[in-house]
This record gives sequence, structure tokens and C-alpha cells, in this order.
Amino acid sequence: MRLPRAAVICAAVAAAAIVGGTGESWRAAAYADGGASARSQTAVSAPDDGGATMQAYALRIIRALTDRHANNWVRYWQARADCQAAPATHDAAPRSRVLLALTASICAQLDALLGVNPAAYPPRGDERGVGLLLNEPGAALGYTLFAVRDDQKAYLIDPLGRVAHTWNIKDNLPGRSIHHANLLDNGNLIIMVNTPRALVEVDPRGNVVWQYEDLGLHHDFLKMPNGNMLLLSAARKTREQAIAAGANPEFVHENGIEYDYLVEVRTRGASGGEVVWEWSVWDHLVQDFDPSKPNYGDVSEYPELIDINFPMESRGMRRSGLLSDWTHINAIDYNPELDQIMLSPRHYSELWIIDHSATTAEARGHSGGNGGMGGDLLYRWGNPRAYGQGDADDQRLFWQHQTHWIPPGLPGAGDILVFNNGKEFPGYGRPYSSVDELIPPADGYRYRRAEDAAYPPDKPAWTYAAETPADFYAPLMSGAQRLPNGNTLIVDSIAGTIFQATPDGKTAWKYVVPWHYRFSLWQDGRAPARLTHRSPIDRPLIKNDVYRASWYSPDYAGLRALDLAPGAYLEDTPDLLDWARAAVLAGDFGERLADSDFDIYLDEGGDENILIYYKQPCASSAAQAEFFLHIIPADARDLPAARQEHGFENRDFLFGGRGRASGDWCIAIAPLPGYPIDRIRTGQFVRGEGQLWRADIQLGK
Repeated sequence: MRLPRAAVICAAVAAAAIVGGTGESWRAAAYADGGASARSQTAVSAPDDGGATMQAYALRIIRALTDRHANNWVRYWQARADCQAAPATHDAAPRSRVLLALTASICAQLDALLGVNPAAYPPRGDERGVGLLLNEPGAALGYTLFAVRDDQKAYLIDPLGRVAHTWNIKDNLPGRSIHHANLLDNGNLIIMVNTPRALVEVDPRGNVVWQYEDLGLHHDFLKMPNGNMLLLSAARKTREQAIAAGANPEFVHENGIEYDYLVEVRTRGASGGEVVWEWSVWDHLVQDFDPSKPNYGDVSEYPELIDINFPMESRGMRRSGLLSDWTHINAIDYNPELDQIMLSPRHYSELWIIDHSATTAEARGHSGGNGGMGGDLLYRWGNPRAYGQGDADDQRLFWQHQTHWIPPGLPGAGDILVFNNGKEFPGYGRPYSSVDELIPPADGYRYRRAEDAAYPPDKPAWTYAAETPADFYAPLMSGAQRLPNGNTLIVDSIAGTIFQATPDGKTAWKYVVPWHYRFSLWQDGRAPARLTHRSPIDRPLIKNDVYRASWYSPDYAGLRALDLAPGAYLEDTPDLLDWARAAVLAGDFGERLADSDFDIYLDEGGDENILIYYKQPCASSAAQAEFFLHIIPADARDLPAARQEHGFENRDFLFGGRGRASGDWCIAIAPLPGYPIDRIRTGQFVRGEGQLWRADIQLGK
């Protein structure tokens, strides 16, 4: 129910009369334990202009409560965020006392004023393994968007970890999966989808509004202020072409090298668009290997160019498959004030800034644009070795992700924020991760650098790392985002963990994604812990990895188009394993496909086609085994491009076994893709012990 402005004001005034202008400091309620009980917000000293500050917060809170374009829950979280940020003390002026009493009384009854009950859910205690684990008073109150990699759903959760909105692409984009997504200010979602790669805009109900197919599309995208899409794509040069450009033949892969380029696309209709601007790594090379080839020169004298032989030579890699993926740019960002683009070439362990104001023709060369350098690098930072101005001791970035400028209006605006993974090629890197903030040496549209020296700064201005650094290590993917209250949202991708770090390095909010490849996770640890990537801390992981997550303030325009009434906790949602176990116990198995050590059944009656693997009782040795599944399509062109050469898609899928009072049992399920399948190969093996069994099943459907 939306309360009229007059009712809100009258209620506030009545409460103010009860509270009285005593001039005492107050503490705003914060449901830090997930809504089960109220906690006090730590009092914050008011600035010198306490009266003016209180007036600003009082007006913001009133506006949030009376915003007719947002639903009650969005209004509630926005008002409560302002309640937490409002000064807790004031000067002795009567006007300030009135404002303080008014603001405190409104904040004390937000629930009643808006007809919401954030405490109507059971406590979410520290014993939990997934979902919301921590929500301290210092947390920034907003909505967090994430998608589990290779799933078909994206989730928006509220500050208490409840699902506020879900986008499901299964029906409108069958067989496709989500890499990551961004929420637009109209409530639509821009999604990078896999198999095949494309950029898709969907409305709040998952209907496709626009899509752009690009098989080279990878890692990142963004919508520019002019409405165009900036896309990161990849193409390949043959081995012969790479050598002709000055690459050392000893290090060039037999299949050549993959390089990155950018395209700006003006969207058109429901599908496709017009490319209006381009930039390519390949146009800005230097090499000091072969004087007879183009691009030859002293690398240290051309920091604006990209050494084609780095990182190949510096890592001692001999035609490695990894090095066929040469630059591996994994993030892009755009600064509209400077009209510049930031890139994150992982294999160079650097960030690069280029000039978007240069035309496409100028971007192929070395002059033009606001910076006067065409498409050459205006700035680079993180690894001076890459341009001959340092050694290993000077390296600051290690396979970084999500490099970007902190947007205007946020603490640190204009600085650069980066997730510094720590991983690099074998024998390099460092055994921990950090989030680093650096102040770029901007000088108009250019960046300062002393002659024969690396680009400053020498070190970050701010860093988040664990108290014991090795305790925080995310070697792949991951990201960070600065929040309005000064916190930083951090994503540990491979551990599926999203948390807010305060400026002094404390954790104020923490959420562990309760999802494992389309299967929700319970609190009792039923999901098997699997080591997906070896690291110095050798931690067990549950494959709930997310590439990136984004935080949105409750007053973000894109939330207005969504129905954000809080739903269930994702970890409390019955999953396919629950359903499959019920089917097993009830004897309703679907179509039996094969005999083996495990019975295999195909069920086509659920939300998606799945294979069910069932055995009872379960041998203890088999409980430690892993399933493999090779999916051979009727048409190989349905496979992801990377798998077409092999002729099948290899799937990891969940295996779970638990002891029950009714006896031990084993069960596993595997979702099947949407394309027609000719046959499957499946079985189990134990690492180091070999194959337990194998089944070849003809489907022809």
C-alpha cells in the first residue's frame, strides 16, 4: 500500500512530538542478522554544518518514502540507507534538534510507514554455509546481481539475501547459458550468452528485445552513454602472419595467435547493428626480435606500442596452447569525460588506456584524437617489464580483472580500481589476491611519465587484502566495485563469494552463492566439495563460480521497472536433486536407458531434460567417483565452436551421496542441452584408480 505524502508527514510529526527535541544522539535500526532482530547503527559524529546536513538527509528520506515511481521495498531500502548514513549527533541549534528528532522518528518506523516487514524471516546465523552469512550495520544497502556461470538464470538479491527478481532465458534462448549480465536503467538486462556467443537484451520477463551474434565475443561489454554497445571480440592470425609481424617463431603456436579488438555497435531493430568504430591490438605492435620484419625497434623506446613477443618470450613458453590466446583482454571500461577506454590484457598483467575520440582510421595509426596518439596506448600500468622499463620487482599486477575508473559521485571518483588476482604463468605471480586503487597521473588527455622510466604511480593508493594475504586468493575471474558509502564490493569468483569490504579492510556483508551448475545448495553441505583450481591454500570448492557481480543502489532507475517484493532464499528453493531423489524413492524414474553399475534414466517431463543416475545401496568406493558425460549432437554445428573439432561436448555434472536412516544411496543428475542429441557416452572413474564403468547410449532424439 502506498501511503500519501500527508500521512507520512503527519506520522513523522506525531513521532517527533513523542520523541521530543531532546538533542540526544540516536541510533538507527539495522537488521544486521538478516532481519531476525534489530541492531544498533554505530553513531557517527555530525559535520560542522550539522543543521544543513540533517536537512539534506531529512529531505532525502521524505522523498524516498513518497516516491510514486518505486514500490514499497525499493523505497524502504533507499530510506533505510539514508537513515544509516544520517549524522547521529548535531549542534545545539533548535532547528537541528527538530530535524534530528524528525529524521530519527521516521527512521524508527520505516516498517510501519511503508507496510513492510523485513524481520519476517528466520534468522540466518553464522552456522550457515551458503547464502547470506554476514550483514553488519556498515554494509551498503542495495541489490546485488549475479549469474552462476553456464546457468540460464540471473538473480537479483536484496540486502537480506532474498531473491528479489529472476531472469530466466531458458524458453526464449533455449540451449544458451549466461556468462554475466548488467542491469540497464530501463529494467532490462544485457547478457553475454554462450554457445554460440552473443549479446542479448531481455526485458524483466526474459523476452528478447535485441540480440547481436558475434562468435568472437568474449569476456566483457558495456552500454555507452550514446546508447551504442562496446564489445570485446577476438580473431586469429595464422602462425605465418604472426611471424611476419615479428613474432619469435620459437614461441608461436602451430594454430597461430588469437588477438583482441574492440567494436562499437549502433543497435538496430531487434537484431544486429552497425559497427561505427573499431580498434585492434594488431595495429599497434613493436618487436625487437627480427630487424627484417615490420614493427622493429627498441621496445623500451615505444611504451605506447605492444611488444608482440611479450608475454611469450618472458615466460619461456614453447608453442603453448595457452599462448595461442595471446593478449586475453578480459575487461573494458569507458570514461565519457575523457572519451577514453580502459582495457585489461591479462597475459600482459597490465591495464591499458586508449583514445576513443580517434576515428576508426586514426585508431589504426599513431596520430589523431584528443590525445594526439591515434590508437596507441595513452597509459599502461602494472608491469613495466612489458615495455622494457622494469624487472620482476617492479611488477604490480598479476593476471588482473575488471579494471575500471571509479565513477563520478563515489569515493575515489576518477581513480582506477582493479581486482589483482595474483596468478600468472607457471613460476610467476604471487600467492594471494588483492583489490587495488591507484591514482592515474592524468595530464589533460595524456598521462605523465618521466623519460626512460615506468608510468607512475609506484604503488596503489589503497589496497584490500586479507590480514594473512594467502587467505584470500582468487586466481581466476573475479572483480570489484566501489559503493556509495565507501565500501568495495568484491567478488571471489571461483569460491562463489561476494562481500563488501570497508575502507579499513573489515567485512561488512558476505554472501556465498548457493548454486552449483543449476542445482541449489542446502546448508548441510550436501554439495560435494571439488577442487576446481589448485592454489597455495588448496581450498575445496563447490563450483558455484560467478564471473562477476554488480551492486545497485535502491534509487537506481533500472529497479523501478521490476517487481521487487522479496521472495525466497535461493538456498531454500527445492532443487533438482530433491526432485530426483523423490522420483527414485517413489519408483518414478522416467525412461530407462542402460544397465551399468548405475541405472540411468532419462526424464523429459520436468523443467528441462535430465539424466538421472541411481544406485542403492551405494558402495563406498563409488561414492568417491566422478561422472563423465560426452554429448554427441545430431549436428556438430550445434556444439560450441571450441568443441566442434572434437565432435562432442564434455560436461561436468553433480554427483552426491548421503547416508540416510533408510540406508545408503547414490544419485546424480545431469542436465542435457537443448539441441538434438544423437548419442551419449557416460560412466564413472576414480582419479588415480581408473574407470569403474562406461555406457554408450543411442538417443537419436
